[in-house]
Amino acid sequence: MHRRLENALSMAALLAAAMLAGTHSDAAQPNYPDELLTMPGTPDIVAKGMEADGYSLAISAFSWGYPLVRMERVMREYTDVPSPKPATSFHAPLNQMAWATSLATPGAKDLPTPDIDAYATSAVLNLTEPYVLTVPATHDRYYVIDLFNMWHEIEHYVGRRATGTRAGTYLIVPPGWKGKVPAGMKRLDVGTHKVWLWGRLQARQGEDAAPVLALQQQFGLRPLSGKAPAVAVLPPLPDTADDPFGFFRQLGFVLQSTPIKPADKALFARFRRIGLTQEGFDPSALSEATRQGMARGLRDGPLMVMASLAGTSRMRDGWNWVNGLDDARYDYPLRALVASRFLGAQGEQEAMYPQRYTDSEGRALSGESRYVLKLASAPPVDAFWSLTLYGAGDKALVANPLNRYRVGSDTPGLKVAADGSITIPLQATRPEGDNAANWLPAPKDGFFVILRMYQPRPQVLDNSWPMPQVSKLP
Repeated sequence: MHRRLENALSMAALLAAAMLAGTHSDAAQPNYPDELLTMPGTPDIVAKGMEADGYSLAISAFSWGYPLVRMERVMREYTDVPSPKPATSFHAPLNQMAWATSLATPGAKDLPTPDIDAYATSAVLNLTEPYVLTVPATHDRYYVIDLFNMWHEIEHYVGRRATGTRAGTYLIVPPGWKGKVPAGMKRLDVGTHKVWLWGRLQARQGEDAAPVLALQQQFGLRPLSGKAPAVAVLPPLPDTADDPFGFFRQLGFVLQSTPIKPADKALFARFRRIGLTQEGFDPSALSEATRQGMARGLRDGPLMVMASLAGTSRMRDGWNWVNGLDDARYDYPLRALVASRFLGAQGEQEAMYPQRYTDSEGRALSGESRYVLKLASAPPVDAFWSLTLYGAGDKALVANPLNRYRVGSDTPGLKVAADGSITIPLQATRPEGDNAANWLPAPKDGFFVILRMYQPRPQVLDNSWPMPQVSKLP
């Protein structure tokens, strides 16, 4: 029998003896129930308790540790450069930056709801020393580079909103570094030795792409020492095939190279009871009851994380609205949710992405009907806005004769009414009338739209600007 179970049963026997001896009397106690005082310390009760302990700790450890595992998996994916490399790919070797040189098309099915407002860039850094990030002057063209730590927390924004569009040089500094920052560089401290840089550079509709692609090449990333890093890859994560505790094996593996945050140390210390420590994951000393509870906790962990949608997602005038994506703090389920379903998401001060699936009567949008989406005015933003349409089934762009997949502030010939309103037809067939220039072609079956607003003004965030309705035409 495992030592922990033996100790628990010994304690149970002592408790039972104390109760039989009448050590405590309920006669003078206040009249309120206390199940713990009256619960017998029998072996079956202790075993149930150990199952409950394993369950609760597994759920807690899952929501706390999921972002770390997710980031480690993504880093290995994004440093795996395909050959040949598609123009839409932003994958780059470790410690290097790469840009997508083409926007997604309807044929791109690998990434749901692709953002065709901007070219994407990515860099995974293993900070054995500080790295220098250089950005060019973009002459007010929107761009942003987010610096994520291993917990999927944005520690810094570099870009139009946060730092402007002048040329700049930034030093990304790992924990514990004591060197001197060279003149002309702004220091950006990060909390983990590995970081993910995820960025966007605006692509305006109808423009010549060549100058923008040339601008991409002016972004730079190099080690402070100037020495080219040795060609390296991240070590593989433990194989989780047919392992009911595979998630914890991967979490234990990555914890060996990721220090626990000081604020999390008390929480993390509890996970020793399920075999999870800074040295890794070892379930060999766990009782069968604890293992059963842990297995159940891992099955329910994702459900508990999804429950955080109730506090972050809400309906606003028929639109799915989510905020707080860069400010989870100690809300571990929310942080896990963002790392999973909203990987790379930014805060609402940088951009908002409300989604619309139904018309004004609550019916699912379908190309079998015709609709108009009417904006009372152009969305109040400090950068730009766009409305993009996706197929409901594959969440991909929809092929159409115009090769138009979005309508926005940079759409050539956008029709704006005298009162400032903008009416956008959403339908499968070409519309007629003054607003035909704003047509966003729809498929013949289900679809949905995303209204992207970059650097939204307070009127968007406080709901004083009315979100547009989607009305079905007769």
